[in-house]
Amino acid sequence: MSLLLPPTILVTARPALRHRSSAVVAVSSSSNCRQKSTLHAEAVPSSSSSTATALNCQHFQVCSGCSQEWDLDRPHIVSEASRFFQELGVSDFSFESGILWEWRCRAKLAIRGTSEMPLVGLYEEGTHSVVDIPACRAHHPSVNAAVKLLKEGISVLDIQPYDEDLGTGELRYVQIATTTYSTSLPVAARYQNGKVQVSLVWNSKNELSASSEKLNALAAFLWKNGGPRSNTHLVHSIWVNFQTSTINRIFGNRWMHLLGHKDFWERIGGIDISLDPASFGQANTQAFNSLLRKLQSYVPYGSSVVDLYAGAGIIGLSVAATRKCRSVKFVEINKESKLSFEKSLSRLPKHIDCSIFWHNADASAEPLHWLRGSNVVIVDPPRKGLDQSLLDALMVISSQKNSKALSGSIIREKEEKRPWVLRAREATVHVESKSRINWEKDQTWPEFLIYISCGWESFKEDCRFLLSNNAWHLEKAHGFNFFPGTQRYQKCSLLLGTSSHGRVQAHRVRSQSRRRSRDSASVLRPRCRRRSEECGSPFARAQGRTACPTR
Repeated sequence: MSLLLPPTILVTARPALRHRSSAVVAVSSSSNCRQKSTLHAEAVPSSSSSTATALNCQHFQVCSGCSQEWDLDRPHIVSEASRFFQELGVSDFSFESGILWEWRCRAKLAIRGTSEMPLVGLYEEGTHSVVDIPACRAHHPSVNAAVKLLKEGISVLDIQPYDEDLGTGELRYVQIATTTYSTSLPVAARYQNGKVQVSLVWNSKNELSASSEKLNALAAFLWKNGGPRSNTHLVHSIWVNFQTSTINRIFGNRWMHLLGHKDFWERIGGIDISLDPASFGQANTQAFNSLLRKLQSYVPYGSSVVDLYAGAGIIGLSVAATRKCRSVKFVEINKESKLSFEKSLSRLPKHIDCSIFWHNADASAEPLHWLRGSNVVIVDPPRKGLDQSLLDALMVISSQKNSKALSGSIIREKEEKRPWVLRAREATVHVESKSRINWEKDQTWPEFLIYISCGWESFKEDCRFLLSNNAWHLEKAHGFNFFPGTQRYQKCSLLLGTSSHGRVQAHRVRSQSRRRSRDSASVLRPRCRRRSEECGSPFARAQGRTACPTR
């Protein structure tokens, strides 16, 4: 079992013309704590390793977290990604190494051992034996400091760590999330002075259990010794999650706020975002911020965007704020994300005139319904990749020559009467712009597709499928190192889009195979039909030029 989280890939695309060849450019990513650099993948040397980019972690080979000790700025998977994109016509694949150490701002750690000698860390590879990792080089310094404080509290208060074989004990896991959001500090000092949200996973059904006194005592110990009145202000807030299940699952369904600030804020992608402990959050916030900045540059100003698999809506909201979008529609199946989305939405600048719709629905059900009314699609699917129904819908869209043909020949919906379908179509959260948009009657169809993937292998399959029959065209790829020191857990983000000119772009931002280590992004586009120098296509406008990029 691994407690690591995956990275992401980004791609933008437009439909390609059959009689013209396609150009491809890709983007990948990697993160590094002390050093930032951008490399062309084909120029990455295979020379002798340097101690300047070595992991230098005392837990390496024992802990399952990292699998690469040397050259953290050059993950081995970069070479594979470079070859993949070169085969698809992308010759300028680039890679941003980012920060190499102290990059992990969010960690889920198992707690085992005894109250006298608690073990807080990850499972040893292929086992359920926990390896204590007090000096982890990947963890943000505040995470390691919180672990040290927690172990002191366990020993002082005689808290019993969980025993998997017997199902006994009190404290099972801890999630530690670091926020660097602080308006009282200079920007340069905020990262190193991050505060932590501590979420204790307690082995009981609720707060009324017999061990509740110990839970409250542990929370009070952490707050007294790490809260705002302590010598070192470390703890932002304390939560508890109640979990008694014996299945291989960290969190239960019941959460409770105990101490500190209830709202957990971070500044990413140009906006303030709120994440409760149950929400998914990126471990490498700096790499994620770089990914969002790159993604935003490919969204034309004034676009109508649909964000599928939207989660708490961080990506779509950042685009709405930075690209002056006409409308952004969010589709997310997890209803628990609604609260975080609403809080983040409340922090958007008041001058933004954008229609916002958040739907608690399955993006793979009725995909054409969700795609309608948008010229930019952002997808962030789980590790398995896109659902086949959505892939088919994207192929249907790209095969049409214009939106009129699409609306006339593809979408002929009967009047929907099923109440559960109608409820899913209703926006759970709706903020109307001054122009009052009704996207369900809008016959606009996607011109760009932005793909954010959680699996390298699934991304490659989806990419090849979308490129088949010259339906889409790959143009750009950039890499971001989200998980330095790993090769297996990676997350990928892709941007894909289509246009009436028949152009496709795809951006790959992060890639994830079984664990997490590196990110990539790529851009797909089809060739433009126009042969004149003045194109005026959405992609050209997004790049601030009028000359056709296909020339």
